Amino acid sequence: MIESLTRDLESMVSCASVGALVDHQHDLRYSADLIAQMLRDVGCPDVQVLEDPYAPAIVGRFPPPPGAPTICFYAHHDVQPIGDPHEWEYPPFELMKVGGRLFGRGTADDKGAIAVHLEMLRAFDGNPPVGVTIFVEGEEEIGSPNIASFLHDHQDLIRADAFVILDSVNWAQGEPSYTVALRGVCDAIIEIETLDHPVHSGQFGGVLPDALTTLCRLLASFHTESGECAIEGIQSHLSFDVDYDRDSFRSTSGLLDGVHELGEGTLADRLWAQPSVTVIGLDTTSVEQSSNTLLPTARARVSMRVPPGMEANQALDLLVAHCEKNVPWGAHLRVIRGNAGDPAQVDTDGPLVQAGIRAHSEAFGRPPVIIGQGGAIPLVHELRELFPEAEFLITAICDPDSRMHGPNESVSLQDMIATVEAQVGFLKSLAENVDEVG
Repeated sequence: MIESLTRDLESMVSCASVGALVDHQHDLRYSADLIAQMLRDVGCPDVQVLEDPYAPAIVGRFPPPPGAPTICFYAHHDVQPIGDPHEWEYPPFELMKVGGRLFGRGTADDKGAIAVHLEMLRAFDGNPPVGVTIFVEGEEEIGSPNIASFLHDHQDLIRADAFVILDSVNWAQGEPSYTVALRGVCDAIIEIETLDHPVHSGQFGGVLPDALTTLCRLLASFHTESGECAIEGIQSHLSFDVDYDRDSFRSTSGLLDGVHELGEGTLADRLWAQPSVTVIGLDTTSVEQSSNTLLPTARARVSMRVPPGMEANQALDLLVAHCEKNVPWGAHLRVIRGNAGDPAQVDTDGPLVQAGIRAHSEAFGRPPVIIGQGGAIPLVHELRELFPEAEFLITAICDPDSRMHGPNESVSLQDMIATVEAQVGFLKSLAENVDEVG
């Protein structure tokens, strides 16, 4: 298992399928074709590469035996940019095995999941005992802006009794989890204009507002003194029964000594159930190029995590209203709405989910922890809207040390192997109890 699992992942990691960068469109196409061929190599009889307005997706289908359910296994093949290459200890697009972990961009998010699905199929020699669909998306890392129309157009290919979403985070290495709540995500660009041209700060400073200072004051209004979201109307009443160890959380996250955490309540509730607002980009004069000048324009990109129970576009409406109400000094404001992915909630009561929990408990030697997730998977909300009778198993291969989206992304090889065993056991149990779950 280890040899084929790592070989598949090595091939996928070597492809720089960065979703957010236009220069990598050809890599997304190559990645889709590569995964399609991998599915054919493990015996999938029906493999299609489906065109999408941004990036191709892949669907592979094994028809169900009579009376058996169909399970759709999801992952995505696009990855995040690498950022500063000097922050990587190992080449980001080469798979490196160090200790018990596999390093490289996409190992944890989410090409490792594709490798797990492929290895699961190998365990059945291309003949799984129930219906299996493999669905690999290509635009998850840019917020899945076309996922609703894509699913609607291809619903007959993707329709299933349960969806296994292998794109969350485990509670810890060696400790699996099932995610029952996902925050949504949305973003906007906020533009401020105060002057029609730059002017000398000595001649006009202290009377004319510059755009950057004005923008900073507006951005500061997004938070209370304790760091909670101050945008009126964005709130959540959801809470969880588990929480992180504070010292371990600070260490794992890299929070510097003396830096305070934001917000109030348990760490888990803050991360999984409460909103957050983050400035993720700023357009202004660089320090190197700066001069004693009042800047006429400035803009920022703001990302919001939307609590379960709200719609992402509703949160964007409230952000726009907050900006309009709080823009300082009569400055000219323009808010450009970006992508919006809705949050989601699922339950664990269904027989298919319960079978999955039992399979994970056996494979890992402990039951999964029931958690929420601060990151968004817009697909889940859209699938629930399209297939309201389906069950959802939102699981993971990565852990808090995996550094998804950052330098030195990695995944535990042992957790990948255990997840393969869990998925194999899950399908076997469904076949053995087809009268109960079919």
